[in-house]
Amino acid sequence: MKVTFISNYINHHQIPFCEAFYERLGPDFTFIQTEPMEEERIRMGWAVDVKTCPYVRLFYEEEEACRRLIEECDLLLAGWMEDASLITGRLGSGRPAIRISERIYREGQWKAVSPRGLLAKWKEHIRYRKKPVYLLCAGAYVASDFALIGAYPGKRFRFGYFPQTRIYTGEEADKDSGRGAEAAGNRGSGAGTGAAFSGSPLALKAQEGPVRLLWAGRLMPLKHPEYVIRLAADLRRRGYDFHISLIGNGEMEEELRRRIGQEGLEDAVDMYGFQPPGKVREYMEKSHIYLFTSNHLEGWGAVVNEAMNSGCAVVGSAQAGAVPTLIRHRENGMIYHHGRYEEFRDAVCYLMDHGEERRRMGQQAYETIRGEWNAQNAVKRCLDFYQRWERGESGGPQEGPFSPAPVIWPE
Repeated sequence: MKVTFISNYINHHQIPFCEAFYERLGPDFTFIQTEPMEEERIRMGWAVDVKTCPYVRLFYEEEEACRRLIEECDLLLAGWMEDASLITGRLGSGRPAIRISERIYREGQWKAVSPRGLLAKWKEHIRYRKKPVYLLCAGAYVASDFALIGAYPGKRFRFGYFPQTRIYTGEEADKDSGRGAEAAGNRGSGAGTGAAFSGSPLALKAQEGPVRLLWAGRLMPLKHPEYVIRLAADLRRRGYDFHISLIGNGEMEEELRRRIGQEGLEDAVDMYGFQPPGKVREYMEKSHIYLFTSNHLEGWGAVVNEAMNSGCAVVGSAQAGAVPTLIRHRENGMIYHHGRYEEFRDAVCYLMDHGEERRRMGQQAYETIRGEWNAQNAVKRCLDFYQRWERGESGGPQEGPFSPAPVIWPE
């Protein structure tokens, strides 16, 4: 079986998914990169040395060979690309293809009534209603965007992004995360209970001392990092023992530093600026609560996967694509309605007050990523999907990747 995945460029969030495909298919799997990565993304640490990825081909250097891979593969996976005409012939061929998309009406579903926009959507999506072209919804609200225009009826499935999954099992865990077993033995054993959590990232979290909270991302309005400073002031007034780490840089950095000073929070909130992805994961491993405050402009939010994989109890905004997909409220995290700061604060205070519930949610979050929302499982389900299509069978999973995507309307 030959699978070709085409998208604008490969990044560190796609690497685990591609590696899982390559492990199963070897040279029968190819990722086609259609354009070089932007400088801004490179500065953020997203760059990938494609020379180390034997499955990557560059369309702008090997156009003829890449066109053959698109047309001749058994299954085509297609992410976003500047020039969608590269796959038009394949999508209309009657051979199976799977689109992967974030929201198309992220700035407002009212845009679906635009005649010019509908014509563009017909050319790119709607005309394939009766073809074996399927949609993987990278976000909880993607299905509703496509339902508005009648695209991919009965062919929309849950999906997302799959950053590196770390399995915490003794020495293997430390090899996986780039540290030695000796270091693991010095990190404490219990996330506040004194009990050892075998095979759990909770064993990496401090047993005593303040509750550690973490926020990481670009410091920009859509991600609402100002909630973190407001929260810190409220937690201080309520007498909680806590410490917040704020990672990232961006246009709001000076304002946030000024507000920290005004509130006298220098001892409670540390700003660390930009950190590479591996370093952010280390902060997650040490944190008990992860704060995710993005609004509807956040298509997915891979830091939610990473924080859950690190055993954090996540408090996340319902408007961001990853949150309703990955989090079950009060089971493996907490969800609040975006714009309702008091609801956000109260969710955090609940986790501060209920240590056992916080640990339980962190453990369940880890199990969600380890057992279901990971690259290996996504690839397995993708190949299973193709085999069912080949046999003319229906069915499939009812939860997790490749399960039917419900139509959830944004707030």
